[in-house]
Amino acid sequence: MTTQLSHINAAGEANMVDVGGKELSHRIAVAAGTLSMQAATLDSIKNNQLAKGEVLAVARIAGIQAAKRCSDLIPLCHPLALTKVQVEFFELSDTQLEVRATCKVTGQTGVEMEALSAVSVAALTVYDMCKAIDKGMLIGNIRLLEKTGGKSGDWSRDQQNTDVAGALVT
Repeated sequence: MTTQLSHINAAGEANMVDVGGKELSHRIAVAAGTLSMQAATLDSIKNNQLAKGEVLAVARIAGIQAAKRCSDLIPLCHPLALTKVQVEFFELSDTQLEVRATCKVTGQTGVEMEALSAVSVAALTVYDMCKAIDKGMLIGNIRLLEKTGGKSGDWSRDQQNTDVAGALVT
């Protein structure tokens, strides 16, 4: 099965997809990523002991701002009137923190890129605020977890046959 890339025109040039004829649909996208760090760094974050301030509060706002400004960051994304952006943090272990973002819109195109941008910028903000004590932090496994709505319908990573790294297993 060959899938046509929607952002490439017949001449092979990058172009912005025309979504003007698409039906409005309630759309939701959830993305996540992981920060790995020293246990002392995560402990400092949880106990609000960093000189720059409350790390997760600042990272949450940064993630929300990134989702709202996604079309300024990703050239062919449409500007969207988001109805909700939620950024959450989950402790996976004493050295790992998950960033999770949920974006919602009623519109003619999806919000996957907004959710992925929110996760990425929130994780980068955690790094920025903690780099003085832990330059070796690792940001990774940024991925779409699920999306609903639109012509292509619903999709969930949980319904896919995936390995630990999130790559499709054949």
